[in-house]
Amino acid sequence: ASKAAATVALSVQLACNVLVVACPCALGLAAPTAVLVGTGAGAKKGLLIRGGDVLEAAAGIDTIVFDKTGTLTTGRPSVVEIFTSTDEYDANDCLSFAAAIEENSSHPIAKAITAEATLKGNGLRRRVASGSFNQVPGKGAQGAVDGRDVYIGNQEWVLEKTGAASMDPALRVTINPGHTHVYVGIDDRVVGSIEISDAVRDGTADVLKKLVRSGITPVMLSGDQQETAQYVAGQIGISPENVIAGVTPVGKVEAIKRLRRQNKCVAMVGDGVNDAAALAEADVGIAMGGGVAVASEVADIVLLGDRLPQVIDVVTLSKMTMQTIRQNMMWAFGYNAICLPLAAGALLPVHGISLTPAISGALMGCSSLAVMANSLFLQTRAAALKND
Repeated sequence: ASKAAATVALSVQLACNVLVVACPCALGLAAPTAVLVGTGAGAKKGLLIRGGDVLEAAAGIDTIVFDKTGTLTTGRPSVVEIFTSTDEYDANDCLSFAAAIEENSSHPIAKAITAEATLKGNGLRRRVASGSFNQVPGKGAQGAVDGRDVYIGNQEWVLEKTGAASMDPALRVTINPGHTHVYVGIDDRVVGSIEISDAVRDGTADVLKKLVRSGITPVMLSGDQQETAQYVAGQIGISPENVIAGVTPVGKVEAIKRLRRQNKCVAMVGDGVNDAAALAEADVGIAMGGGVAVASEVADIVLLGDRLPQVIDVVTLSKMTMQTIRQNMMWAFGYNAICLPLAAGALLPVHGISLTPAISGALMGCSSLAVMANSLFLQTRAAALKND
């Protein structure tokens, strides 16, 4: 009877050992703790990351699509020169007509034109748009000023709206190939062009080089003409074949879809209303913190510091987080693989060694602590990132 009771007691002890050791605390903590620490570390680096699934997707990025204006450039364009093609309208006339239309727009180029008109002050005739205002994203804006139909936008759109057969060569003169031309059409003629400069952000070329070295392909999207976009891309180290120019907001979405159909994991970096749909379409949408609210609302990650090097932080932090999750999983599975046989009495027949429930509980606790410690170490590693 005593032998049977001892057998029952040992069986109960071993069952308790297995039950305690098999508690999946470490396994359950492996991913959530790493994600929590990763998103917290990102917040300290000025990265607003919306969830662990975003970090997982970001770790697999192999292509990053950058919008040009406001992302690769500062987004603070200024007027460089104004060209005219007729004696009827001089440079100030073109500027005043354009400013009257662009006062209704929040686009960076529109702000550059209205700022130039304000800078002219009393030396510029003040005109006010009347009637309806219509803005076509990625193409231009139109309205009525002093009884005339006025169109401000890219070359193809203004030619289409005015019905003009061709563009006067005098309007295509440029001080710098990287500058953007906005054309002014009045009624049935293209009467002027406004050359606008938007400087490339400091350190952009270095950021793109680091991305290429890490195996990520940078792509540039732009509504500018091909010549302008190619020139800017050449300045910052983006290959000509990775430049997509002359695209509308719908064209940006199509470009993202095309890349994804090629089995690429695509991130989109943008800052404006025109980028919102493309940000939503990408595997990971990244919005510059200095952009408009709608871009930040649809993006998976917001760069609160409005600095391009933070894109590298996103990629690095996401890979660190996924590496930490894998390490935690390996530890949790390894712990179970070793401790479960011991708890079940694998050493008892040969060596007479058996765990007690107290020791089993201690091992289970140590396993959870190890996972937590490894996850917290991610914070130290993330703090060492030097891309600010």
